[in-house]
Amino acid sequence: MTKAPPGIAEETVLFFARGHRLQHDRVRDLWIVQAPEKAFVIEGAAPHILRLLDGKRSVGDIIQQLANEFSAPREVIAKDVLALFSELTEKNVLQI
Repeated sequence: MTKAPPGIAEETVLFFARGHRLQHDRVRDLWIVQAPEKAFVIEGAAPHILRLLDGKRSVGDIIQQLANEFSAPREVIAKDVLALFSELTEKNVLQI
């Protein structure tokens, strides 16, 4: 089992911090996170992962859903998901 970063366990339920949201820019065909007075582009698997954040699903549920959906080893998915969630939590984009 992949070790979760401090503060984030598989039972943790994350959500976007107040004023932050995931949005698809149709004109540029990019996914961005809108935040107060700023926005940043997210790429790769990050948009797909972040679209699963609903404030109800646990980190473990999200990891399992992605592992099933992509027929990928859970450990590989967990490593990527936990790294993304850890980074965005440290930047105060996501909250526990």
